[in-house]
Amino acid sequence: MKRVKSAVIASKVDLMLLVVAIFWGSSYLAAKNITPFASIPGMLSVRFGVATLILLAIYAFRRDRFSRDDWVLGALYGFALAVIMAVETTGLSITSATNAGLIISLTIIFTPIIESAWNRNWLPKPFFVAAVGAIVGVALLVGGNGLRSPNWGDLLMLLAAVLRAVNTAAQGKLTFGKKVSSFNLTVMQTAFAGIAFFLIDPSGTAEAVQTFGPAQWANIFYLAVFCTVFGFIVLMWGIRKTSASRASLLLSTEPVWAVVVAVSFGGEQLYILGFVGAVMIIGSSYIGLGIENRHRGAAAQGSA
Repeated sequence: MKRVKSAVIASKVDLMLLVVAIFWGSSYLAAKNITPFASIPGMLSVRFGVATLILLAIYAFRRDRFSRDDWVLGALYGFALAVIMAVETTGLSITSATNAGLIISLTIIFTPIIESAWNRNWLPKPFFVAAVGAIVGVALLVGGNGLRSPNWGDLLMLLAAVLRAVNTAAQGKLTFGKKVSSFNLTVMQTAFAGIAFFLIDPSGTAEAVQTFGPAQWANIFYLAVFCTVFGFIVLMWGIRKTSASRASLLLSTEPVWAVVVAVSFGGEQLYILGFVGAVMIIGSSYIGLGIENRHRGAAAQGSA
């Protein structure tokens, strides 16, 4: 009975993380639609500012008391989030979306390596084979239209992938065994990031608020509600319910949804290699999830 209940919970977590991957995949097109109309810090300040206001409105009904860990870890995660988003968005503005999608997906390789080293409990080799399979799939997916020559944007995206992996592993490690609220942590890190970007470029933030039209505000609200508020709450909840490596593999489908949205709404084309890559990403992720789940279950039984 206990095993069945655990399987049901795992399925719900997987489904929610997959939904987050869809939203985050679509965020590339939404963000690109805004960047020509504002500075990067200004745009991010407005995005996280709106998200913070929404979270505070929800908090008014919840009124969960902030613990000391909520304050400390929330501020730490907020700083990390600000750094990651600044690096990632700057890189995306310099390089092509194709290169960006390929390089950022390396997070699924870096995360289990960092988490395994941190926990001193290495995942089995087949897991890494599955992760490499997902990377090859991403290469086929985003390389179907041809890669451009590397530039500083590519290096920034590589750095963002490493930072994403470290942040994901750290969230699972630092919250383990602590009484923290996923919602409160999300409020803290979102507010901290928004304040940080405002302090970096207050004039750019003010200009963005004054000049954004209906289309830009629609994209801002989409990014704030679905990609930030919903996405971050579910991600932190999912990491605590499963593991950083499992969450990372599910989120590795993000490039698939990025291309689907770009093709459907952004006018981009997808060739046969792209379809093959999408199948490889989903298949490799599914295999990797099974390997990680069995490994984690065996480790739990061994420590019992």
